Amino acid sequence: MLSVGCVACLALVLMAQSGCGFQLRGSVTIPLEYSPLYVQDAGNSPVHSAIRDLLVGSKVQLTENRAAAGLVLRILSEQRFSRVVAVDVNGKTLAYELHSVVSFDAVSADGRELVPPQTMDLTRNFDNPDVEVLGKQLEEEMIYEDFATDAADRILMRLRAVLG
Repeated sequence: MLSVGCVACLALVLMAQSGCGFQLRGSVTIPLEYSPLYVQDAGNSPVHSAIRDLLVGSKVQLTENRAAAGLVLRILSEQRFSRVVAVDVNGKTLAYELHSVVSFDAVSADGRELVPPQTMDLTRNFDNPDVEVLGKQLEEEMIYEDFATDAADRILMRLRAVLG
């Protein structure tokens, strides 16, 4: 059985948490006039997949029919590239800088621009020692997957801020 002090402490924590505006991830809100959401991309988009995953459990409905959408999120382009940032005395690459560049905008059902075209460039350094080559390839792929999730999260936050 909980003591009075424990109950009071728990109540205090819950009140502080509710008063600070804390919300669990996945609580994406878009006004009902813009529901359902249609995501348009060039096909096989990692960011599109990440957006779909982030919206699972939220009240935002997705549609596969553009004509039924209240809001169209257009992923205009996605690019991945890397550049060398460090080499050893023999010219062997020691580190890369990985980039993921995503451009997007959002329009209403009647074609009105709600979010102007925006581009985000996500960057991370990637060490490349001459060991565990296969493991490093998998690590690089995981970083690009993280980029897609991060880009999706940022896109949804911008939609929430503009439509909100």
